[in-house]
Amino acid sequence: MKFFIDTANLEQIKEAQDLGVLDGVTTNPSLMAKEGITGTDNILKHYVNICNIVTGDVSAEVIATDFKGMVNEGEMLASLHPQIVVKIPMIKDGVKALKYFSDKGIKTNCTLVFSAGQALLAAKAGATYVSPFLGRLDDINQDGIDLIEQIVYIYQNYDFGTQVLAASIRSPLHIVRCAEAGADVATCPLNAILDLLKHPLTDSGLAKFLADAKGTK
Repeated sequence: MKFFIDTANLEQIKEAQDLGVLDGVTTNPSLMAKEGITGTDNILKHYVNICNIVTGDVSAEVIATDFKGMVNEGEMLASLHPQIVVKIPMIKDGVKALKYFSDKGIKTNCTLVFSAGQALLAAKAGATYVSPFLGRLDDINQDGIDLIEQIVYIYQNYDFGTQVLAASIRSPLHIVRCAEAGADVATCPLNAILDLLKHPLTDSGLAKFLADAKGTK
């Protein structure tokens, strides 16, 4: 399973890259604003800065919600850097845009997916990635992992090339369960990745090893 980091913070991206497990980045205008990055020129420059840190795909989101607007924005974003993946919302014109970009050989990430039917349409339109938001489903008392499993099952039935990119991940348990469910990618904050390192028996075992080593000197 690939690990993407969901942020616009360059220091966190560098830390994840240095860890040696990072495969890509997802971000959006809200995450940009959180880092104080506003204005079209600054946002576009920041996307390039991210691409210069990582070696994998970087999702850049369109703002437009109409077909022509998404095409114009998407083509401009894709021209910024070869690693850019155009992030498209799961709406009617979004599906049309996914097909357009697929025919042009431009990578896409269909975002805001909350049902298997939506994921099926995205795959039929040729999306590179589909992003089901499991955490937000959990928030309304639906099991987001069930949706991941359902999408993976459907894609395997028909040998779709679209990758399942599990989004809205909030904990290391989410990451592990997504891996069990067969998600191709998990995108999450840096802290969720780092929390995978933690286990009390690791801490106590290391403390004992260090104490024993010190005692032998």
